[in-house]
Amino acid sequence: MQSWTEGIQRAIKYLEDNLTGNLDIADIAARAYVSPFYFQKIFHVLCGITVGEYIRSRRLTLAAEELSHTDRKVIDVAVKYGYDSPDSFARAFQKFHGISPSGAKKPGATLKSFAPVRIKLTLEGGTMMEYRIEEKAAFTIMGKCRRFCMDTSYTEIPKFWQEHFQTGGGEIIKGMFGACVDGNGREFDYFLADLYVPWKDIPPDCKTHTFPSGTWAVFPYYGECPKALQEVNTRIWSEWLPNCKEYTLLGNYNLEFYLSETNGEIWVPVKKK
Repeated sequence: MQSWTEGIQRAIKYLEDNLTGNLDIADIAARAYVSPFYFQKIFHVLCGITVGEYIRSRRLTLAAEELSHTDRKVIDVAVKYGYDSPDSFARAFQKFHGISPSGAKKPGATLKSFAPVRIKLTLEGGTMMEYRIEEKAAFTIMGKCRRFCMDTSYTEIPKFWQEHFQTGGGEIIKGMFGACVDGNGREFDYFLADLYVPWKDIPPDCKTHTFPSGTWAVFPYYGECPKALQEVNTRIWSEWLPNCKEYTLLGNYNLEFYLSETNGEIWVPVKKK
């Protein structure tokens, strides 16, 4: 557990050391020895915010400190912390701190501070987590696909499902799977899909995706979604992965398999260490 936790913390340190530079999620994730796709999932579960939100909050915190304690110009601080224009900086600053950048220079200005995170996993008692390791042949899914940003996916994906069923899409795609496939480290393709049946036509607004044969860690969940699914998802990254001695993460994708409204599984590709 220690080495895995240290890897995540090493990635956060790299992020902190480079807040005024051009941060690339691939460079950050490399410090934790996981893919950008999985780093962002793990970070969100452990920290409660996305990597992008964390970077913005830390930059705006440091920007406020400079404005309130130095005579630097607003435009210079804006550029230093990655904003293309004073206007975009002012909007973000106002939303975060509740005052304008120029207001931060006034004596007694009230500012908000977002401290650096430090990942520390502790074992408070033995708990059981159900899972199994399965070898699966290559398989193909077919369904609707939309690209999502990591920062907004938690709110936008449920809307995608709602839109699908409200417009009658459930008659064609039942929604056996929710599949995430990494796009570029910042965005990913999300499939609302069923198993592909080769002898049936693919609807015009749908596409297929094939997952290779390999080993999967399968985690069942029981109870109403999304609560039950999210609880198991959190435990995968905060309990199972740090304590797993035999397997490590593989690939840049994972799936949710829905057996019923109150029963399903999370599939995570793995390989032997």
